[in-house]
Amino acid sequence: MTAHTVEYIRYRIPEQQSAEFLAAYTRAAAQLAAAPQCVDYELARCEEDFEHFVLRITWTSTEDHIEGFRKSELFEEFLAEIRPYISSIEEMRHYKPTTVRGTGASVPTLYVWAGGAEAFDRLTEVFYDKVLKDDVLAPVFEGLAPEHASHVALWLGEVFGGPAGYSETQGGHGHMVAKHLGRGITEVQRRRWVNLLQDAADDAGLPSDAEFRSAFVAYAEWGTRLAVYFSGPDAVPPAEQPVPKWTWGAAPPYQG
Repeated sequence: MTAHTVEYIRYRIPEQQSAEFLAAYTRAAAQLAAAPQCVDYELARCEEDFEHFVLRITWTSTEDHIEGFRKSELFEEFLAEIRPYISSIEEMRHYKPTTVRGTGASVPTLYVWAGGAEAFDRLTEVFYDKVLKDDVLAPVFEGLAPEHASHVALWLGEVFGGPAGYSETQGGHGHMVAKHLGRGITEVQRRRWVNLLQDAADDAGLPSDAEFRSAFVAYAEWGTRLAVYFSGPDAVPPAEQPVPKWTWGAAPPYQG
């Protein structure tokens, strides 16, 4: 679970002062944006009662906020902008996230967008057919188990937001990492793996829109670079972890 802490500051600002309040926070936000202890921030206004505002700030930790930001010059500049509204604060507290979290269905997962289990089965079947014919990667996968492609399909499906099939049948992230320990994967092999995966995505008919492919390739880059590290002589295996969950990132799905 993340160590970040979330601060909520609730204001009640008379409507005739709201324009000045928003202008003050627009200026003060520059100090939040410059603070290394600040992860992100957002000021929201109540739709039912325009006098109520909530400022949400995610800090790297409560200590970083109190001992770091509040004792910095940035805080003095921040405070100078919002000082006239301190008396309007109704609540100012830090909260820790719980395990109750998730996303709704307004934005489809990468798994759904790709076409579900059938799409990832096609992908890995095409991909490993290419791998076994490739002069760079064939030696790495010599003696490939018949079920390897289907296991990777489960892995990719779970990573991209599908069912937890890999976790339930194979294990979590640590299980995948263990398969790479001591294998000495090179940068040339890593890059070929990424390139062949992209070719396989084309041949298997996965979506070709820019948003999906950018997220798809981003995971391939991230995952293969970890594989190179964990296959090296100085690798330190991680503690048991869940399968990573990959999302759209900077560019959500284009739905015109």
